[in-house]
Order: sequence, then C-alpha cells, then structure tokens
Amino acid sequence: MESTKKKLAIVTGAARGIGLATAKLFSQNDYKVAIVDRDKNELSNLSLANNSMKSFCYDISDFNNVDMMYQKILEWHDRVDVLVNNAGVADFGSIEMTDFKRWNEVMKTNLDGAFMCSQKAINYLKTTKGSIINIASISGLRASTLRVAYGTSKAAIIQLTKQQAAELGEYGIRVNCVAPGPVKTKLAMAVHTQDIIDAYHDAIPLNRYGTENEIANAIYFLASEKASYITGQILAVDGGFEATGVGLPSLRK
Repeated sequence: MESTKKKLAIVTGAARGIGLATAKLFSQNDYKVAIVDRDKNELSNLSLANNSMKSFCYDISDFNNVDMMYQKILEWHDRVDVLVNNAGVADFGSIEMTDFKRWNEVMKTNLDGAFMCSQKAINYLKTTKGSIINIASISGLRASTLRVAYGTSKAAIIQLTKQQAAELGEYGIRVNCVAPGPVKTKLAMAVHTQDIIDAYHDAIPLNRYGTENEIANAIYFLASEKASYITGQILAVDGGFEATGVGLPSLRK
C-alpha cells in the first residue's frame, strides 16, 4: 500500500468525457485518483501519464461490484477524500416507449449507483472530512421531451444531494451537486444534428456548448477548501440554459 499522505479522489464513469477531464484535473492538483468505469475497452485505451492515477473496472450499478471496487481502491491507497458520482447512462425515449426495463437500467446506474458508492464512502470521509460531488444534469432541473427516465433520475440525484448534505454535515462531510447543461463531448457531437446544435446555441445565453474542462473546474472547486462552507447546493454549469425557460422545438420532432 502506498503512502496515505496524499488525498484520494474516486471518480466514477471516468474512462471518457467529463469524468476523465475531472480525474486529470484532480491528478494535476496532487491527488491520487481512482478512475472507475465498467467499460474495460475504454479503460485499457487510457494513457495514464503517472502513478497518481489508476483504473478500476467495476459496474457501480451492482452492489457486489461496489463492494469489490472499494476493497481494491483501498488496497491501493488507504483513504478517501473526494467521491465524484459521475457514472451515468442516458436513454432518450417517450413515456409511451419507455418500458420498465429501460427505466430500471437508467435508475440502477444514475441513482442506485450514486447512492451505493456514497454510502460505502461515508466512514472514510468521516476521517478525512471529505466531500461528495454528485453529477446531475440540467434535465434534473427542467423538464424536456424524451427524458422521462433520465430526467427523473437526475432530479432524484439533486434530492439525494440535499439529503446527504443534511445528514452528513455533522461529520464535516460536504455534499454538493453539479448539473451540466449541453456539453461538447464526442458522444453529443455524434448524435446531435446541426439543427439541434443551432437550437441549443439559440437557447443558451452564452450561445455555445460547455466543455468537459469547464464542468471539471466546477467539480474541483466544490471539492476544494475554497468551497469549505458550501454544502447541499446545486450548481448549474450550463451557460445560462436553465434560466431561459422552455425546451427545444427541435427535440420534439
């Protein structure tokens, strides 16, 4: 086991996108970082520049996987200072077309996984006076079409954040939530038509998508000492999108 002097951040869903950008930012700021993802192929393709980051292949929607994940991470570095519950799945379909299997798959990862990972971290976070950052979505703050399961799961993450903050504050554990708006990831750019991209730009006051690094910066801030009196808060990192009202007509087609 390595020295426990360095702080440890666990970032789930970190093989790509916002999770990977977040993991790299913590590493650049002298954290050890456990990169957790269930996608073995994506993890094997990662080029980890130094021994401050280590990948762990586990599915956080499965209770036994969560238990084994913590066991292996704590064998590597015996403390937990930050947990970033970023792992999530997106499923976009109408209410009529969302059967229970689709609904349950979203809830297992987006909600159950965050709950289980957080619960397992509590005893370690008590010792370090650490923090939890839950990743919701603008879809948890405002309704839109085709997001009955995804949006509901993210709204539940927002309430989970408040519950955790209320109960864990007495231990010095802070819990906050970042709700990203549209972010320019490879996945988004692959599925968003030009019509949708243009409509998002029109609806967002800053007239653009966010970047993975901009979301990572917000996550890191909430985990840092600069946010030492902030807990139970939901930070929409969305270019002002949540403030502007109705959903996109292009998404209703």
